[in-house]
Amino acid sequence: MNINQLPDNPYLLLTPGPLSTSKKVKAAMLRDWCTWDQDYNQLVQSIRSRLVTMASSKPDDYTTVLMQGSGTFCVESVIGSVIPRNGKLLILTNGAYGKRIAQMAEVLGIYSIVLDSGETKPVNVKQMEEVLKVDTSITHVAVVHVETTTGMMNPIADVARVAKQYGKTVIVDAMSSFGGIPIDVAELGIDYLISSANKCIQGVPGFGFIIARKEPLYTCKGLGRSLSLDLYDQWETMEQGNGKWRYTSPTHTVRAFDQALQDLEEEGGVARRFARFTSNQQTLVAGMQRMGLQTLLSAELQSPIITSFLYPDSPVFSFDEFYTRIKQEGFVIYPGKITTAATFRIGNIGDVHLPDIERLLVGMEKQLFWKTT
Repeated sequence: MNINQLPDNPYLLLTPGPLSTSKKVKAAMLRDWCTWDQDYNQLVQSIRSRLVTMASSKPDDYTTVLMQGSGTFCVESVIGSVIPRNGKLLILTNGAYGKRIAQMAEVLGIYSIVLDSGETKPVNVKQMEEVLKVDTSITHVAVVHVETTTGMMNPIADVARVAKQYGKTVIVDAMSSFGGIPIDVAELGIDYLISSANKCIQGVPGFGFIIARKEPLYTCKGLGRSLSLDLYDQWETMEQGNGKWRYTSPTHTVRAFDQALQDLEEEGGVARRFARFTSNQQTLVAGMQRMGLQTLLSAELQSPIITSFLYPDSPVFSFDEFYTRIKQEGFVIYPGKITTAATFRIGNIGDVHLPDIERLLVGMEKQLFWKTT
């Protein structure tokens, strides 16, 4: 089928994922695959290998585990599979997704300490070090790289450096950053990096993946607190079965992801994609500020992934009405998520380019209804 014959989406998703995908990615899902077929399993192995190469300057030290479900499933598979019964988790949080890790630990019965920096400040590395100095029973440290609650980019290099000084295993939720922001897990000392198919690599929902350092992963056999989310068992099955998943894999999503990886390579790799996202975000912010709309975060704290904007100071502003009007212009934006301010969010990831942002700004200028009331 000629991919140009595929219908256009009625609107562009300016969200943190699921997101707008290329027609090549959509077309890749038009073929059915058998999970036992050798061609399919070789595709899985190729994906695993390419992800390791993308993530690490020392690929021989790392492996990839693919896991069915949403990104949250993958985070929980790590939290529930790599921390021993006598382990202790230190969680650095400044938003909803760090808090979700804390909730997972509580449900799974994992002893944890939560350092909450609030929603508008980066995670506190100095406070983390003070805790590590005192509490030697901590074994693992977890942090979210880009907290899409606000759009904040946390200092994972500093977190990992300090954690490694104290001999801790480092877990990074890079759900909304991997593939769109350069990350070298070997250089940073990250043991487990977690992301999802439907984020910066621009695939579709259905599975996520864990880039794991082999040495600590080898010690995790029998630690899993869940059958279906047992990270070690999933990895062992993929290794021994040459790409076979333990349970039914999302074949169409996997094929789409393979195409998304090809799209990323054709674009010029992660550095080029990072440059596109950054250009999108900076153009968006400049245009919004010209309209009198201000960002929640200062520029130095802001990621290029998604931006939170404060509600305009007007009693007639309604996000629901604004959302509907912008959707009529051909764009879907996102409601706010923080508790301390009224905000909405606009994402830059996905198959979104500078002309799209410029079209958004033109359309938005026509919909500033609170200025004309």
